[in-house]
Amino acid sequence: MLNSQKIRALAPEMDPLRLGMGWTAEDLEKPQIIVESTFGDSHPGSAHLFELVEEASRSVSASGGKAARYFATDICDGMAQGHDGINYSLASRSIIADMIEIHANATSFDAGVFIASCDKGMPAHLMAIGRINIPSIVITGGVMDAGPELLTLEQIGKYSAMEKRGEISSEQLNYYKHHACPSCGACSFMGTASTMQVMAEALGLMLPGTALMPATSADLKEAAHRAGAQAVKLAEMGLKARDIVTMKSFENAILVHAAISGSTNSLLHIPAIAHEFALNVDGDLFDRLHRDAHYLLDIRPTGRWPAQFFYYAGGVPAIMEEIKEHLHLDVLTVTGKTLGENLEDIKKEGFFEKCETYLVPWNIKRTDIIRPYDKAIDTNGAIGILKGNLAPGGAVVKHSAVPKEMFTALLHARPFDSEEEALAAVLAHDIKPGDAVFIRYEGPKGSGMPEMFYTTEAISSDAELGKTIALITDGRFSGASKGPAIGHVSPEAAEGGPIALVEEGDLIQIDIPNRILAIVGIKGERKTPEEIDAVLRERKTRWHPHSPRYSGGVLKLFSERAVEPMKGGYME
Repeated sequence: MLNSQKIRALAPEMDPLRLGMGWTAEDLEKPQIIVESTFGDSHPGSAHLFELVEEASRSVSASGGKAARYFATDICDGMAQGHDGINYSLASRSIIADMIEIHANATSFDAGVFIASCDKGMPAHLMAIGRINIPSIVITGGVMDAGPELLTLEQIGKYSAMEKRGEISSEQLNYYKHHACPSCGACSFMGTASTMQVMAEALGLMLPGTALMPATSADLKEAAHRAGAQAVKLAEMGLKARDIVTMKSFENAILVHAAISGSTNSLLHIPAIAHEFALNVDGDLFDRLHRDAHYLLDIRPTGRWPAQFFYYAGGVPAIMEEIKEHLHLDVLTVTGKTLGENLEDIKKEGFFEKCETYLVPWNIKRTDIIRPYDKAIDTNGAIGILKGNLAPGGAVVKHSAVPKEMFTALLHARPFDSEEEALAAVLAHDIKPGDAVFIRYEGPKGSGMPEMFYTTEAISSDAELGKTIALITDGRFSGASKGPAIGHVSPEAAEGGPIALVEEGDLIQIDIPNRILAIVGIKGERKTPEEIDAVLRERKTRWHPHSPRYSGGVLKLFSERAVEPMKGGYME
């Protein structure tokens, strides 16, 4: 018996209330499918999703089910940048997941279609899917087109810093701002939104080849139709999310993450999603799987091409074909088949040939975008987890975006207790080559863990500083960030972690090959590890926690309940 039928037997009010919405008596007997999305006029990644909601709902009906549309709109990290709105970003992930749990469990459904595009909405849906554990399928809202001369949004931070330095005019900056987002969809680079769309497919929760399609493509609407029909089949099969997503699925996803040089924010989202699936994924697993992994994708922000070209090159299936010998091909997916079977089927269906037709107008080949395995961009993945007396719980660096000159460095600490102070120092040229810029008290408990986007852009767009200094923070970065940036330092400053004890002039060792982040000197003078430990113990006796930043509302709740960055920043 379907779950919805059991609930109807317990709740006699269910039938008349649904009839009051215009349902028929026949509808009551069908598999009940929740169609949950982040649709809303909140940003380009969600503004177009209602069309996909409607297409999936029509397909559910045509396949013998009954769809119920629910909405939990997300916010946009881009619109929240530069003001305190960004502090709500990570907290919104937990709140959206909570709302989806409420929607799905207060009434009860037999399966779900989940539609989202962007940074927090997508991982929130994946977290909720693990939590509610019903038959589930994901549709992602795809990616926006690039603008004139392949202009994409992640370039705006660079141009903004250049305008502040007088390197371009305000008119030129306005032109870029007015043309960077020519359509709906997620931002057209391999930032957090695009990365998490790819992760949803890599986990086995999407139909093969449907992640990160161009939002303007007819293919996306057709994918929504197929997903709606498959949701009804999943309900009839009783194939639940946790039957599909296992530790092997997460290992596959992390290997795909390495191949695409995915966003560092995945180190927040993947552990949080795994937690909801009752599994433990940590930074050490990322580090182990990224070592010796082949980075293949030439997509911005570290590559040449906008993200729409990812689909043109064959998308997730093309990446998986290149790294197939390292994947668990026996994992189950929403097709009801294994990953290995899906990859064989998609080849027989001519998927890759169809995708390549989109490259013809650009006069480029699939291998220009997704490199062959033996011609990788790099062979050591993209992410490293650094540890040491500065980050006992770990810290994240996207070394694929770090200049080689900064892989090993000895720097002088310049600590700041907010991003605003640090950014002002960078723009005023108060930061010099050889400095380590610290931004602290920006972790989940400190301020909600906002992005340090403008500071990273100001540094990476500076020809000198981008190769001679580092940014170290207990906050996080935009998926568009590049340059010598180390984030998620754990424990965070608000918890009294060592990052709170750093003082001006401390010597900071960065050693990416050996995964070290450590304080190795005081006031410019090298010290032994034992001497450093003694200094940190003495400083800790003088340290006092900052007063709580929030006295009420969501951010007070989040700051009290969030776990440390390297554990995923979710609320306990």
